Amino acid sequence: MATGTLALSFPAVAATDTTASTDEQVIVTGTRDPHQTAKKSVSPITVVSAQQLRSTGQPDLRDALVQLDPSITRPGVTSGNANMTSTISLRGLTSDQTLILINGKRRHSTSIMTDDTGSPENGTTPVDLGMFPMSSIDHIEILQDGAAALYGSDAIAGVVNIILKKNTHGLEMHSVNGGYYAGDGFTTDNTVSWGTSLGDRGYFHLDGEFKHQDHTNRGDADTRTGTKVNEYFGNPQETRVSLGYNMGYKITDRVEFYSFASYAHRAAWSFQNYRTGSTLPEIYPNGFSPVSSLDEDDFNVALGFKGEILDGWNWDVSTSYGEDHSHFDLNDSVNTGLYADTGYTPTHFHVMTFSNRQWTNDFGIRKAFNVPLLAGPVNFSIGAQYRNDAYNVNPGDPASYYGSGPQGQSGLNQLSKTRASRDVTAGYIGLSTRLLKNWQIDFAGRFEHYTDAGNTETGKVSTRYDVNKYLALRGGISNGFRAPTLAEQYYTSLSTTPTGANGVVAVNSATARALGSKPLVPERSMNFSAGFLLNPLPRLNIAVDAYQITVTHRIVEGGVYNGQRAISALEAGGYQVDSTVTPDSVSVQYFSNGANTRTRGVNITAGYKTDFGHFGKVSWDASLNLNETKVTRDYLDSNNNPLLSAQGLGYLSTAFPRNKLIFGASWHKGKWDFAIHEMRWGHTINQLQYVTGPNAWSNSVFYQMYSKPKFQTNILLGYQATSRLHVALGANNLFNEYPSRIPLNTSYVGVVPYDTSAQQLGFNGGYYYLSLDYSL
Repeated sequence: MATGTLALSFPAVAATDTTASTDEQVIVTGTRDPHQTAKKSVSPITVVSAQQLRSTGQPDLRDALVQLDPSITRPGVTSGNANMTSTISLRGLTSDQTLILINGKRRHSTSIMTDDTGSPENGTTPVDLGMFPMSSIDHIEILQDGAAALYGSDAIAGVVNIILKKNTHGLEMHSVNGGYYAGDGFTTDNTVSWGTSLGDRGYFHLDGEFKHQDHTNRGDADTRTGTKVNEYFGNPQETRVSLGYNMGYKITDRVEFYSFASYAHRAAWSFQNYRTGSTLPEIYPNGFSPVSSLDEDDFNVALGFKGEILDGWNWDVSTSYGEDHSHFDLNDSVNTGLYADTGYTPTHFHVMTFSNRQWTNDFGIRKAFNVPLLAGPVNFSIGAQYRNDAYNVNPGDPASYYGSGPQGQSGLNQLSKTRASRDVTAGYIGLSTRLLKNWQIDFAGRFEHYTDAGNTETGKVSTRYDVNKYLALRGGISNGFRAPTLAEQYYTSLSTTPTGANGVVAVNSATARALGSKPLVPERSMNFSAGFLLNPLPRLNIAVDAYQITVTHRIVEGGVYNGQRAISALEAGGYQVDSTVTPDSVSVQYFSNGANTRTRGVNITAGYKTDFGHFGKVSWDASLNLNETKVTRDYLDSNNNPLLSAQGLGYLSTAFPRNKLIFGASWHKGKWDFAIHEMRWGHTINQLQYVTGPNAWSNSVFYQMYSKPKFQTNILLGYQATSRLHVALGANNLFNEYPSRIPLNTSYVGVVPYDTSAQQLGFNGGYYYLSLDYSL
């Protein structure tokens, strides 16, 4: 799994045997050697097949990967705009420190900022894994090692490279339908995948997906009413449609044209906290629950040419362009200030629009040289990249930012309007060879220039030595970086609760500077890894990889101020705060280089196969991630105040599970298959803010929340009904486990029962589903 090089070590929850195909599969991630396989990789690389993804019963790639890899977790966001995005975290770092590639090309990120104040993901704008059809995936290559020297910014925790299908024939249809034990959250996901050949010179593959997910409600009774009228705490309702293609065509025997693209549309909504009837009885005498809605469009297109010229030189030139547009509205709400001044308020508001654009151009060449005295050829590669990033923010309608704005979320005003862009140019070089028959070594170097963040140089050295057919050693050292995103530099927002508000202001704004902000600089990292692979028996494979990742100047939401100082700062930025709120419950913050961290961990994976003859075959697997992050330094703002509170420091260090274990088996006999896997989530510790009592809304006194380790059981029973149809029944979290409950004095109006900042067991409980696969 997490850092093993064999697909056998993945805890696939289907009995389909994909080991032979992925074990010896040539990989393209983390190397520029055109003959490198997963089994012989110098870095920890794992290959996840499309069958393994489907077998989890999850319609989202994010949730499927969480079940398959112990080093992958997902944010537990349940509020804010990012409640409707789909992202992952790798090796105890945040989601924007993992680089996502499609067919080896950098994928553009979402335009939606994670602005939930109670989360380690605060401030991230990573790639949204939900915005392309999952049916288009042939396999996924996961590099669990620093790779900025190969790919540039963001590849600190690792790289997830999604390889698209190239099938030249056949039609595949997949449908999964399910719901939660609680009786809500019905989900249907339906995909179609079709491929054809382009004569004898190419392929064309087309994919489509439709997903619908109903809202869930896991909140407790609202302390103001004593009922469960407040439906804030739960999954959003979402409807998503996506299309994609992947193609290649040999123009000549030496030149191939290739292209891939995707388009997705998402319509989603989620409840905000309930407002009582006293808020504006003239319009809502019985109270109301504002509803945040998202209308999002995302597309990406890439095209290029690759080929071979004389003397064995291979070349590749490509361009890719992607955009994400997010339109946020607020429904079933009121602007009480507007009503007080004019006697009128709309109940529907357009609050903001974000867009993100990325245009990337790549050119690379490589050649293998035979060198005397070396046991293998020297693979030489060199290339260049140009990228343009752009980030736009458009304000809401005037009623959305009049006064203190509507209940639920204030719209962005004209001062928030943003048109930001930057250029990134890069050059890279790579060398790999075998110094001895059993000794591989790889070198990579990269230089990048950002028009807003300056220059950076990165390098990586990795090596592997096969002692014999039973034992191999490998390791590497690299440095990396992550440049501040445009959103981190320019994002501004104001969200409200029935009694308070939280604002984020641009780091370079006059408001932020008055609160002690400093200009952002890139994060810098060092990555060390060392491991070994054991094959003591013909069908037993074990991989152990240890790592250390140090990151300096981590970019986080910091500089938290609350009370009257926060109110004054917001008003100086053009925002008004409702005079009826509790002053201490109003806070404002900005992005900062808030801390240095050191993450240490170990990934252990093992797989074994047993043939029971007439009783079938069983694939056994186990994988474990041990992970610990420590804050080695926290910084002060220009006012000599700490940028991070104890809560913020906890988000960086203890919000991720200390360990995650997955083990189980997949059995196959004739037309039947069965799989069972157990997941154990290690404990998390977070500092929760008090919302009632003498320490309410304190930024210095917190409740230390220990979330106990939790077990989750997943099962699947399948039957090959016909040669074309496979039917399966499954359950995730079979025994309906829930996270540890938080105390009432840390739960806003008593509704939130669990720690949403803990990246541990999900809060929706058991899920059951029926899966159908049909092929022609």
